[in-house]
Amino acid sequence: MPDTKTVPPLTVAELRTLMRDVPGDTIVVLSADSEGNRYSPLFEIAEGMYDSDELLGDVYPIPEQLRQQPELRTVYPNGIPATAVSALILYPQS
Repeated sequence: MPDTKTVPPLTVAELRTLMRDVPGDTIVVLSADSEGNRYSPLFEIAEGMYDSDELLGDVYPIPEQLRQQPELRTVYPNGIPATAVSALILYPQS
């Protein structure tokens, strides 16, 4: 397994390339941690913004969601950090 401190996060474009030969009926399973102690099938995906210090961070709504859902502004009164980047958020089945 690569050193997660020196390897940049995987992008959607890179994931598409890696997945090009994987059969379409293959299920997606997520590991709960880098050591593979627990696994769960992928349940849902969402688009968001990700801001981190090192490997752990916070997820924020995309700007369009803040515009369309004014109630989110009370949850995120300071908006989205300028350092947040676009991210695909993967949620495991609970």
